[in-house]
Amino acid sequence: MSNEHQKIIVIGCGYIGQLLARQLQLHHHNVTGIVSSESSVAECKHNHISCEIINLDTTLADIDLTAHRVIYLAPPPGTGRTDPRMTNFLHAIENHPPERFVLISTTGVYGNCEGAWIDEATALNPTADRAYRRVDAEQQVQQYCQAHHIPLVILRVAGIYGPDKIPLARIKSGLAIVNQQDSPFTNRIHAHDLVTVCEKALLDQTITGIYNVTDGHPGTMYEYFMGVAAAMQLPAPPAISLEEARHQLSEGMLSYMAESRRIDNKKLLHDFALSLQYPTLKDGLESLVMGNKTK
Repeated sequence: MSNEHQKIIVIGCGYIGQLLARQLQLHHHNVTGIVSSESSVAECKHNHISCEIINLDTTLADIDLTAHRVIYLAPPPGTGRTDPRMTNFLHAIENHPPERFVLISTTGVYGNCEGAWIDEATALNPTADRAYRRVDAEQQVQQYCQAHHIPLVILRVAGIYGPDKIPLARIKSGLAIVNQQDSPFTNRIHAHDLVTVCEKALLDQTITGIYNVTDGHPGTMYEYFMGVAAAMQLPAPPAISLEEARHQLSEGMLSYMAESRRIDNKKLLHDFALSLQYPTLKDGLESLVMGNKTK
């Protein structure tokens, strides 16, 4: 990994972006966050992160990213099957491209694999509109980086959990979850492991290509909610059948229930020469419990 101090732009400096920016700053890199709201500016300033507001939903003036490295974490819009925010951003940096591009995508681009094990060679098969938007973003960035001869890393990230990012409110509310036998396989990555991956993707010149970012130990959604409840000493949520869930759960939750896959992370671990700090959900939840006790 390069030890030189780099100029890094974090597009979409939210939960993960701020954790990453702080880690990069600790390693003496020059980091600027790009956010979309005044409240995000306030959060960044609270965490001593330099930032500015750019509205990706509008046509942008030219942005000069010469000699910068970019990590793009901004989500697509909430509707449609394309990502016009990415279109606007790439148009703005057309004349002054960065020297390296890291895109955060999602494992949702694989669609429903009916619980099968998959890896980066698995064909894309988006089913939900949100996954189509991510595929569109990937394709736009691939074309842009190819045209400008820019090294590109696409990180297809599984479900993120970590400090302040577990479903405590949902569990406390007593909302039902789908029972074990009807529950799909899901995949996760701890926020701190994801930040380590993002940092290496930005700094290590030898790494390019597409990587699934997951801990490699998938479990069912039922196991996830039950694991969080047990770790945090909360009452276990009631479990219902998938048929009952169709009448009780939100459309958003049901759309996640319609996809099941188990994701291999061997390519990530090998190419990044990485040992995850939290290789299982149990490891990650134990660290959160310890963190709560020390607060």
